[in-house]
Amino acid sequence: MRDPLSKTITTIKPSGIRKFFDIVSEMDDAISLGVGEPDFDTPWHIRDEGIYSLEKGRTFYTSNAGLKELRVEIANYLDRRFGLNYHPEQEMLITVGGSEAIDIAMRAMLDPGDEVLIPQPSYVSYVPCAVLANGVPVIIELKAENEFRLTAEELEAAITPKTKLLVLPFPNNPTGSVMERKDLEAIAKVIEKYDLYVLSDEIYAELTYLEKHVSIASLPGMKERTILISGFSKSHAMTGWRLGYACGPAVIIKQMLKIHQFAIMCAPTTSQYAAVEAMKNGDADVAMMREEYNGRRRYLMKRFKDMGLECFEPFGAFYAFPCIKEFGMTSDEFATRLLNAKKVAVVPGAAFGDCGEGFLRISYAYSLDDLKEALDRVEEFITELRAEQS
Repeated sequence: MRDPLSKTITTIKPSGIRKFFDIVSEMDDAISLGVGEPDFDTPWHIRDEGIYSLEKGRTFYTSNAGLKELRVEIANYLDRRFGLNYHPEQEMLITVGGSEAIDIAMRAMLDPGDEVLIPQPSYVSYVPCAVLANGVPVIIELKAENEFRLTAEELEAAITPKTKLLVLPFPNNPTGSVMERKDLEAIAKVIEKYDLYVLSDEIYAELTYLEKHVSIASLPGMKERTILISGFSKSHAMTGWRLGYACGPAVIIKQMLKIHQFAIMCAPTTSQYAAVEAMKNGDADVAMMREEYNGRRRYLMKRFKDMGLECFEPFGAFYAFPCIKEFGMTSDEFATRLLNAKKVAVVPGAAFGDCGEGFLRISYAYSLDDLKEALDRVEEFITELRAEQS
């Protein structure tokens, strides 16, 4: 029989994150620090609005681009929080999570052979989405000594005549690193110099602890070059509602909408009505959750310091990225031994790119009680490893 599979899809590896989740789900007394998902329930007033929309029979398709009311409220929110000005009818599209927005943005923008610069360590979807869009992923390896920020020098060194798009994944999953205004201003000069476009994944924009998030789209000359990707999963604890959005130049959004029309039709109607409430009245919820995460972040950093585990201080998202190179094993080996010995699941840094080798992603989207128990077990584990090596 003829091979039924696409050669492109068979070259793409499965996500490196899921392996440990599958194991821990069947292990008694195990604690997972690997899930990139808020442990908070969606706030009640947001859930109530979703329930009310069902009670009112609002179960039909919305427009392909999403409820106009929601797009207006997102525009108000982006202006209020980040000083961004987007036209809700021409420069915005509601998607099924931020992941769909990443996918269709690349498909709308890339021709075969176009190069996509992807800083790593970073979210696992960027490379596969670039490949599926017939683009060529080009990896920029971020460095721990730079707190995993992208520098202008690193960016310029990776550019070729085929480069078209830069993925800007900050605040960053898995490292928790952020780009401050001065960092963005430096790379913006390079972007303009080489006439590049930017896919700025700002899904963690509300979760910054050093200073307020700055979007590259807010800098002079950058809005017309940037597709901003965001959503409700991390900021409003709405992962299962599957709702995101893309904002950008009308000429790009128009083509993204075309793909969305044929592949998706529209984002879930109930989720969109709930999201209107989140945009109107959810700022206090976001502030509360951000403060809780910040307390957990500080606790995590203190525990790492006490146990002598090297880790730069993350100022964004809800992840830490400690270094385990001292133990002389791969991140996968370390994570596997930790899970088997102490029943604590973490994600190997190599799941987020080769330059993540020697690190672990640890999520602090868990209660302090869970974090304390898990880190007690981690400390026992590394104490035993050091004793073995001495």
